[in-house]
Amino acid sequence: MTSPALPAALRIALDAKLEGLSRSDAAARAAVISKTYRDGGGSGTIRTEVDALAYALARMPATYAAVTACLNALLEVRPHFTPHSLLDIGAGPGTASFAAAEAFPSLQSFALLDRNSALRALANELSRETARMNQMTYAAGEARSTLALADAADLVVASYVIGELTEAERDELVALAWRKTSDTLLIVEPGTPAGYARAMAARAQLTAGGAHVAAPCPHESACPLAPPDWCHFAQRLARSRAHKQIKGAELPFEDEKFSYVIMTRAAVTDRPARVLAQPAVGKVEVAAKLCTEDGVAIARVPRRDRSAYAAARRWRWGDGVMQES
Repeated sequence: MTSPALPAALRIALDAKLEGLSRSDAAARAAVISKTYRDGGGSGTIRTEVDALAYALARMPATYAAVTACLNALLEVRPHFTPHSLLDIGAGPGTASFAAAEAFPSLQSFALLDRNSALRALANELSRETARMNQMTYAAGEARSTLALADAADLVVASYVIGELTEAERDELVALAWRKTSDTLLIVEPGTPAGYARAMAARAQLTAGGAHVAAPCPHESACPLAPPDWCHFAQRLARSRAHKQIKGAELPFEDEKFSYVIMTRAAVTDRPARVLAQPAVGKVEVAAKLCTEDGVAIARVPRRDRSAYAAARRWRWGDGVMQES
């Protein structure tokens, strides 16, 4: 299982770029950029090298952790998946590509797409710190137009990008992304009701066209959750000193909440049930909310069943759990 922490070479490269830069200025820029994203805006506020670096320092660790968690879930259900080519839509500083490079040693080509010149420049700089990413290509332009010209890839990733589009644009981009997918498509969105809704809309659109769900769902039926509940997960990551300074944070860790869906060309069998919230561990039993083939269920594992109880105590939010038939 790949670590959710940024690779050492990437972290060192980011920290080195921060030398000589005003931490307070970078923190202020990062705050403005983060607010823009929370308010539904895009990367338009990232115009300079300093803006791009502030964004990367504030958001890259958490985005990397979320994408890595999704790729780990993919490997859990498809341990023999060995993609050779990657297409990263709305790649920004290349976060998803770096995560995929760590998760899949089989990857040989990396094609990135984004219209933001400052983020592209930063990604190109950072790629020189990792030998495997040296040969990546990075196309400039609006997502749909550049995607239309891109070659198909074994693994296609759209990470935190469809939220920047209108509903009609999202449908078009999702359809086009699927046409460019030779094998597997990963869509990652913020772990908010709106982000979950976008991921589920993409899921419904693609399953209607014959695509198969690999994760996180153990089924291809409509999501059984009812509002105000929504499906999302959390990945904890350690904060570096620079990360804490840029975010004005005191805690040494951060929990990145995200929603996602992984779609494949071929059906995936033996998908595990998914833990939908942190289980309640008691002296008598472990109680866990699971999404199963038959819908949402509360699994209760009694302490008297020692081996099952010991295993259930290790369950964490987002884990896949194989259930006895």
